[in-house]
Amino acid sequence: MASVRKRIWSAANGELKTAWIVDYADNRGDRQRKHFQTKKAADSFRIRVEGQLQSGIYRAAANKMTVRDACISFLDRCEGRNQRDERMTRKMLAVYRGHIQNYILHSEHGVGDHKLSQFTTRSVGDFRDRIRTAGVTVPTTRKILATLHSVLEHAISQDWTATNGAHGLKVIGPRGEGSKKIEPPSKDDMRAVIDVADESLRLTLLFAASTGARAGEQWAVRWGDVDFAKHELHINRRVDVYGEEGAPKSVAGVRTVPLSAQLVAMLKEWKLKSQFSKTDDLIFPNLKGHHVGHDNLIKRQFLPLFDKLATVKRFNWHGLRHFAVSCWIEAGLAPKTVQTFAGHASLQLTMDRYGHLFPSDDHRKAMDQIAKGLFS
Repeated sequence: MASVRKRIWSAANGELKTAWIVDYADNRGDRQRKHFQTKKAADSFRIRVEGQLQSGIYRAAANKMTVRDACISFLDRCEGRNQRDERMTRKMLAVYRGHIQNYILHSEHGVGDHKLSQFTTRSVGDFRDRIRTAGVTVPTTRKILATLHSVLEHAISQDWTATNGAHGLKVIGPRGEGSKKIEPPSKDDMRAVIDVADESLRLTLLFAASTGARAGEQWAVRWGDVDFAKHELHINRRVDVYGEEGAPKSVAGVRTVPLSAQLVAMLKEWKLKSQFSKTDDLIFPNLKGHHVGHDNLIKRQFLPLFDKLATVKRFNWHGLRHFAVSCWIEAGLAPKTVQTFAGHASLQLTMDRYGHLFPSDDHRKAMDQIAKGLFS
């Protein structure tokens, strides 16, 4: 328990000085001492620290360390993980650094100077409201708070604080947010885009629209990932904007997707023509056999296709993945199978995005059966 005692001493000029000292043992058993000018302030601190010690949330460093200190340490740890290849890509590190430097430690609406001991859920909520008022969008605000949550979790792991003020804090979006359903490209539009593409781009588009592979996954696919005998594609890696390969987005991203006989035949033909046809070679490389620059391909090859098709509704590259999933659903694949082929981490994610595309005949039949019981 903490104790309060009065201390009197003489200054260099002979003047008597008085202070009130709070003595206590912290959560590690180390002795701590804090000075106050008045007994009231000392008693107030004693009551607070005793409550924190009793509830197990007291941390001595929380009164010294700031959010800025925690952010700097967090980035250092992330850089170390990146160097050791511990599930920390250079892209993710850049995202963390951007959130911290541009928002969390911002000179006006940031929270860098807050002591960890005083950084409560209310403090985080006020920070959220400030950046929203400054014009930061709802999705970006959520990502920034996710980074702040990770920073505070790191501080907890270092025993600098015991609580995470960002935990469970919500960012409220506009009314109707999330109600917009995914609309995949139509078959007519997809055929039109594929027809005007040159041979190499046509195969690239067909591959994406058939396998549902994410762009980063497709650019990392090698010939050894295709089982021509079983007509299967094994997706087990992706490449980021820096050309660095790594595991897919989640454990579910490692998956096997069946291939049509037509696509297998086209791949075989392409392999015979390609100068990069070894097992470890990329299926869709650039001219030097390295990873394709996604942004470059979009600007120079994909988007110009729509300039040739005035009646086709434009869609982005990810629309090819949406098209593949919609075709699986139309073909009658079960939701769980669609989830597996798409590499979604959960069935809930699949249903949230594509549930409206699944046939509703069974639903209508059920309603008709209920109506018969009510109105007959």
